[in-house]
Amino acid sequence: MNPANNGSMSANGAANGINSASALLSATSVIGDDVCNLKQDKLDRIEDIMLDLESGKIRYAVVSSGGFLGMGDRLFAVPWQALKQDREHKRFTLNIETERLKKAPGFDKESWPDMADSAWNSSIESYYTSRSDSAKI
Repeated sequence: MNPANNGSMSANGAANGINSASALLSATSVIGDDVCNLKQDKLDRIEDIMLDLESGKIRYAVVSSGGFLGMGDRLFAVPWQALKQDREHKRFTLNIETERLKKAPGFDKESWPDMADSAWNSSIESYYTSRSDSAKI
């Protein structure tokens, strides 16, 4: 059994899938975590993570937003490097205004984009690395 999946202590003393010595997290400890912006507005939660098999790194966090009880949610592929971990509150922060996230390129749970498409990747990366929100927060 993986201790990170049940919140018990691991061999090195880390709880909840966090290895404090190397800052490792299990995927299951991240999925379901809240995502807030810098104004502390809850944007929603991480639904999934997308791995880049060539680099061996997390490429995107799939964040849900806008629905009620899982109905009508839109999904957003947020570049992993755009998220900052808030260990104290067991959540992630994203430097984006709520209205800008609503306008972000998103997709439906039943119709995922081709995340391997370089044009799609470029549009997502540029949307979240744009600093137009930074001055407002």
